[in-house]
Amino acid sequence: MSDEYQIEIPPSFIALHSDARKRLTIPLCELRDRYEVCEDLAQHLTEHCRSIHVEIGVDEQEVLDRCLKGLLSPDGAVQEAEAVWVVTRLAELLGWPHPGLPTPEDSERR
Repeated sequence: MSDEYQIEIPPSFIALHSDARKRLTIPLCELRDRYEVCEDLAQHLTEHCRSIHVEIGVDEQEVLDRCLKGLLSPDGAVQEAEAVWVVTRLAELLGWPHPGLPTPEDSERR
């Protein structure tokens, strides 16, 4: 049976589930499942967060902070590191500044 998984998992997500020697700490199939959940969650939250920011006028960082708090709740579907990854990915999708993302100034320095 061939392994024809076609979704490329970003290194930033793989790092969440790797040890110091860069070996996975969970089975590959579980990594794939967890990545799909996290990516889907970030994609799903995009429009909701944008509408909160635009319609209610909540600051971008406040919207991201609220999402993180919600993801970190005891009944959250993701682990803490994954929650941070989801919010970072969400900021990337929205084009909002976030501590985990490079800034335009970072690009100019290269």
